Amino acid sequence: MSREPVTTAGTVAAAVADPGQNGVRPTSPGETIDVHLERVTKRFGDLAAVDDLTLDISSGEFFSLLGPSGCGKTTTLRMIGGFEDPTAGQIFLGGQDVTLRPPYKRDVNTVFQSYALFPHLDVAENVAFGLKRKKVPKREIERRVDEMLALVDLPQHRMRKAGQLSGGQQQRVALARALVNHPKLLLLDEPMSALDAKLRKQMQIELKRIQTEVGITFLYVTHDQEEAMTMSDRLAVMRDGRIEDLGSPERVYERPATEFVASFLGASNLLAGTLGDHDASVASVEVEGGAVMTVPSDFVTGRSRGARVKVGVRPEKIHIQVTGEDPDAGWNHLRARVRVSTFTGVGNQYLVDTPLGTELTVYAQNLGAATAPRSGEEVLLTWRPEHTFVVEPSDTPVQNEEEQ
Repeated sequence: MSREPVTTAGTVAAAVADPGQNGVRPTSPGETIDVHLERVTKRFGDLAAVDDLTLDISSGEFFSLLGPSGCGKTTTLRMIGGFEDPTAGQIFLGGQDVTLRPPYKRDVNTVFQSYALFPHLDVAENVAFGLKRKKVPKREIERRVDEMLALVDLPQHRMRKAGQLSGGQQQRVALARALVNHPKLLLLDEPMSALDAKLRKQMQIELKRIQTEVGITFLYVTHDQEEAMTMSDRLAVMRDGRIEDLGSPERVYERPATEFVASFLGASNLLAGTLGDHDASVASVEVEGGAVMTVPSDFVTGRSRGARVKVGVRPEKIHIQVTGEDPDAGWNHLRARVRVSTFTGVGNQYLVDTPLGTELTVYAQNLGAATAPRSGEEVLLTWRPEHTFVVEPSDTPVQNEEEQ
């Protein structure tokens, strides 16, 4: 589904369009908002785990909260589910104020990290558990359990106990048990954290398929950038209890709103500089060391000449070649020396030193067509101006948060 970029007022750089305020965006005709948070705050003593958060999530949307440990994403999910009470603010589900309602009175189900399956029950009994508690007729239970097991591709395992299943199968049972109740909203709290890397990739595709088929709103919490970008219609990157950036995965990745988002969501090369002249189409940024980079003018909207900024480019956007040729006209470019060249199978990864005193990372796809530059060689780095983004320098270091 198509989403316009949405950002939180006061924390997002002017380079990214903000059609709404505080995470609320204009809705299209016929669009329904399933989740609305209105200035929600959660404090633990003097610590604001979630700080004045306002957010809308549309019906049928796969929405992810992404961020490092301690950013407030899980606390936000727990407040929506009713497992934590907000210190201030209101929570609306389906247009109803549920701020003070307990979890069992909210049309919400949750898939936890641990899956919380009953080991003494078989797969079908685990899935049917909530329906039996609600005293749903037996035939209806059987029909809905069969439907859910088919959806998660486990009908052949219906008589197995939870302990006889793999991690991926247990996750799908937990998902079926949550979906069988037909909730308005499904909350998923890092459900893939216990799976190995290969199985996580498989389950990302499977989970998105299931969400698309059932059409239920999913709110997914993760610290894994790849998970969030693979599955989400929109995602929000959180830091210190606030939303730093919010939009489609493509927009947030290609044009991050802050230095933190650029560094946290994938790898970025950032160069400090000063905004120079700009006209209706292009703007220039003089980076430290004297090189001049060109960016589209709408990437620096709201900034004036002389403003301190950082220009960035993703490693996969950079073309690397042994020096000897001139750069293409109009492309941004830097001369550099390869310090480390690593073959990764699908490509090569390079660490290069520039005359600016900055280390850059470059990813080059393995096309088998050219000899890869070697350590110690002089190289030319080039990339398109439209692949260059601009962010304001962060007031606080972001390195430690990225590594959490």
